[in-house]
Amino acid sequence: MATLGSRYDGKWEVLMRFDGEEDLLDWLLWMENALTRDTALGHGIKESDTGLAAPSQWDLVSDKQMMQEEQPLQILIELFLFKVARCTKIISPNTEDAKYVINVKQIAKFVVGLGDRVSPTDIEEGMRVGVDRNKYQIQIPLPPKIDPSVTMMTVEEKPDVTYNDVGGCKEQIDKMREVVELPMLHPEKFVKLGIDPPKGVLCYGPPGTGKTLLARAVANRTDACFIRVIGSELVQKYVGEGARMVRELFQMARSKKACIVFFDEVDAIGGARFDDGVGGDNEVQRTMLEIVNQLDGFDARGNIKVLMATNRPDTLDPALLRPGRLDRKVEFGLPDLESRTQIFKIHTRTMNCERDVRFELLARLCPNSTGADIRSVCTEAGMFAIRARRKTVTEKDFLDAVNKVIKGYQKFSATPKYMVYN
Repeated sequence: MATLGSRYDGKWEVLMRFDGEEDLLDWLLWMENALTRDTALGHGIKESDTGLAAPSQWDLVSDKQMMQEEQPLQILIELFLFKVARCTKIISPNTEDAKYVINVKQIAKFVVGLGDRVSPTDIEEGMRVGVDRNKYQIQIPLPPKIDPSVTMMTVEEKPDVTYNDVGGCKEQIDKMREVVELPMLHPEKFVKLGIDPPKGVLCYGPPGTGKTLLARAVANRTDACFIRVIGSELVQKYVGEGARMVRELFQMARSKKACIVFFDEVDAIGGARFDDGVGGDNEVQRTMLEIVNQLDGFDARGNIKVLMATNRPDTLDPALLRPGRLDRKVEFGLPDLESRTQIFKIHTRTMNCERDVRFELLARLCPNSTGADIRSVCTEAGMFAIRARRKTVTEKDFLDAVNKVIKGYQKFSATPKYMVYN
């Protein structure tokens, strides 16, 4: 399986190689006897010295039976006997005498054949393969190697946000469901009409109006894999790293049955191209061009929906915004009076408030406010109740919070008009 060793008196003994599970089990039995003998003699071998549990907790008979049933050890042995290579070229494809040029890293290039368990249809140019160390035959196709930083962008757990938690965005919710949710849940409707569903959506508007919140609600509604990317994460130090991450990101998305890729703060990498004479933004432009190519390039995108969010739509490159890449542009504006009232009710659902709180009055006192501002007002009202050592939030707490958050922010703002955005 691999090389293992034993440690005594702070030193590692000669490493041993096991050719099968019988050798490994013999070694484990020998270790069990040695540990039992040394413990009886009072040598005091600790768990930290061996990395193994106490021999009294071992059950080698059950472990051997489990290995014989599931055979995971044999699989590991075979994997350790393989060397990872990359198939760079196929000579005489679609024939019985097809040969494969493989590049074994740090060794050389070889022309090899296929093992008994590999079909010619399993091997493609550019893919990673497992090669026999002795015969240098392709024994197993390997999945593509994905950067761990790209893999960690996948949202493992479904967000707990639903459409009912997004206030004042009824029109935006309908558009998002039509573009993202409907093609994934009911693709037969588009097949019957003979049309392709929209591919992507650009959400733009002031900060705090619910763009990211609605994307989380979309992820909750569908069973598709959800990948969230912050625009600044793709700005890398070395040349070509950002473009490589974008390629691996879409490569991982294509391997899923259905996938939603959400680019937040896309203006960090999607700005219009220009020449500043220095070349400082060339790497950012390469990353943006790779996104453009992946959105509507030569290769099929698959069942991937792309969402992008920004509060600076005027700075984005026209090539990124054209139909076929981002088919829908959804604006998230400042909520009106009815929407602000709804947002107040959403954020106070779980709060212990008095029954006579007039949310419409509070909404009138918060003109030109975003959903994030209203949420901050609700939080600050709860803080006033905590300072007063009360268990319920009163209307006066909300009024004091409005004066502190909304009025205070207006004084803090350096612009003559509140919440001006490009």
